Amino acid sequence: MKLFNYHISMAVAVVLLGACHKEETVHVSARKEYISQPITSDTLTGAIKGTLLGGKTYYFSRDIIINEGDTVLMQEGARLIAIGDGKTAETSPQVTCNGTFISLGTAGHNNFITVPEELRTTANIGKGFWGGIQCGATSGDVILKWTHIEFAGGPAGAAPDLSVFKPKDPRNCLSYTNINGNFIMEDCWVYGTKDDGMRILHGHVSVMRNTFEACGLSGGEAFNLKNGCLGDVAYNLVIGAATNGFKVSNSGDGPVQTKIYLYNNTILNCGFRQQKTGRGGSINYEKNAQGKIYNNMIINCKYGLRLTPDADMINTAYNHQFFYANDPRLISEFYASDGKGVAQGADVRSATPKANNPLFATYDVNQFDYMTAGTLTLDISQMPIGIINAQAYDLSLLPGSPALLKGDADAFKAQRTVPQGGAYGASTLNPNTDMGAYPTNGPGNLHKVSSISVKWN
Repeated sequence: MKLFNYHISMAVAVVLLGACHKEETVHVSARKEYISQPITSDTLTGAIKGTLLGGKTYYFSRDIIINEGDTVLMQEGARLIAIGDGKTAETSPQVTCNGTFISLGTAGHNNFITVPEELRTTANIGKGFWGGIQCGATSGDVILKWTHIEFAGGPAGAAPDLSVFKPKDPRNCLSYTNINGNFIMEDCWVYGTKDDGMRILHGHVSVMRNTFEACGLSGGEAFNLKNGCLGDVAYNLVIGAATNGFKVSNSGDGPVQTKIYLYNNTILNCGFRQQKTGRGGSINYEKNAQGKIYNNMIINCKYGLRLTPDADMINTAYNHQFFYANDPRLISEFYASDGKGVAQGADVRSATPKANNPLFATYDVNQFDYMTAGTLTLDISQMPIGIINAQAYDLSLLPGSPALLKGDADAFKAQRTVPQGGAYGASTLNPNTDMGAYPTNGPGNLHKVSSISVKWN
């Protein structure tokens, strides 16, 4: 695994030597140094490198490129604003990353990669105003902390990388493809994308405590992992994804089998915009992917845990899921009927509609009754904003919740396949004895409002 050392100024040197799974071999690349240079122009185009300064707003209406060997770092409170219309590749600019991209927002000073403030509305979910962040196969690491990434998905051009897109396909909000690289994402928001929120085709990952809202207009996952992905995905909130909250697959070329530990996530109201039979819901493992799936809360999703017949069932372990539904059709698919998964002894499930209410602090799981909807294939216009948008919800667990102390914190530890600690490393958490992304007895997701509730200007 290649570990990068980042030197953002001559005075500050940060060395990242992360803990890796004991079964993996660590290959440390030659040390690379990057010298910060402030980016002062507020209008960006073409190749860029250096530091996007905290408190400053930058605009781009044409593609911007981080060349191989270069680094762009966003300081806390920096804003990168796309000017596009989502109609063509040329009018939907993207960030092309062949180098290293780092966004270091903080809880007090979030970073934004989004569109002008007046366009940050629920009416523009799925418009795909810009082309997202598209990383090449030999790019450096991508590190995102406390960053809002919104309204991406403009169409690909006539000659895209066919391993990622076909011409005119909506682009992912972010694509990462370096099998030797590190993708670290913590405490971020992904909002209103036209297709996948994040698609990691290859690489080492740690994805902790993020919120994915309204990802996919008529299809697309909130978070999609492909061949050669190794790492941990935990304490994330997904609400209102078109297809799955998380799709884990070993599809694609590469010598490394996908192995993802997926635990302590909270997934609400997903799968209803996907029209294909058997597709769409919450957690999907397929095509020889393996991993561990524990302590997740799956609430009113079209399908629950789906382990397809071609998943690596021998090397996949799962238990301690929380399932809730207010419709018997959803209850019957807590374990997808076209999959190999079966109910486990430590699961907590609604036996009848509305039984075992999870008792979230301020979120009403019955604000939308799926029995009254008739069809379970719903256009986004048929879905109230309250079930695809995190708004001002507090999804922590109240006293008496049936999800308290029903998780398993001892079945495994996080893989930790990426560098840990410091400004540029991950803070990968282990499983918790409470279920879901908001445990009461340890660190978890800190978000209590929707991405678009936080203003950038």
